[in-house]
Amino acid sequence: MASQTTMSPPVHLTLPAEAPRPAPGCDVCAALVRQRSEAYRQGDRSAVSDCNVEIAAHRGRDGC
Repeated sequence: MASQTTMSPPVHLTLPAEAPRPAPGCDVCAALVRQRSEAYRQGDRSAVSDCNVEIAAHRGRDGC
């Protein structure tokens, strides 16, 4: 008797999350946004992601 194989069900991906917004008036957040913009222009998506992580982690801290 031959074994029968089946395909796995399809993978459903969601849209990427929106980039985090900087805190208004925060110099650190503003600098990270500039770095993120430059990385995006250069096609460095890894650096863009790193900046997004830093903005999200920094936002809301004391002094921000």
